[in-house]
Amino acid sequence: MGKAGTKGVSRADREGQIIDVAVAEFGDHGYAGVSVAAVARRAGISKPLIYSYFDSKDGLYLACVHRVGGLLVDAVAAARSRSGTTGHALDTLSALFTAVEGCRHAWSVLYDPALPPDGEMRDAVNHYRERLTAMGAAGATGLLTRAGHDDPLDHQLLNRVWQYAVTAVMRWWSDHPDQSAADMTTRCARLLAALGTG
Repeated sequence: MGKAGTKGVSRADREGQIIDVAVAEFGDHGYAGVSVAAVARRAGISKPLIYSYFDSKDGLYLACVHRVGGLLVDAVAAARSRSGTTGHALDTLSALFTAVEGCRHAWSVLYDPALPPDGEMRDAVNHYRERLTAMGAAGATGLLTRAGHDDPLDHQLLNRVWQYAVTAVMRWWSDHPDQSAADMTTRCARLLAALGTG
């Protein structure tokens, strides 16, 4: 990863470079395990420069959350608009894999278990998580409705199963970084076909 503190770089570009470095740092170590000094070292810049852009570690983390949250929400929303009434599960997973392949720490930043339980950072994380959950719930409802099932508890249960399944898949992928987005899509297509839900 390139250094963020080179002269002649616009503020917007440098800010983006710092966020890229910080996403990797937070993704590797979690919110609790990261200091501004560590991000500055990794970026090859001074701590005061980070403070001048983001005010604090929390401000930097918020910028990272907005980067990765927007990336994941946009990817899933685009997949939903493309998939129509068939293939929603695989289209959604493929979109997530493609988004995360370009930003390998996106999922771990948005689903960081070390994040404080309340406050502005938690609110920001919850905003994106809730949007992802709502899209998943809409997909589950659509699947069951097309199958003629209207029991709201069925809808609730399938949504819960889907949320846990996606989390498990993303964690498995994190443990197998040699797998590409295409590999993961192919693997999940086989599993979904075997389960009869592809």
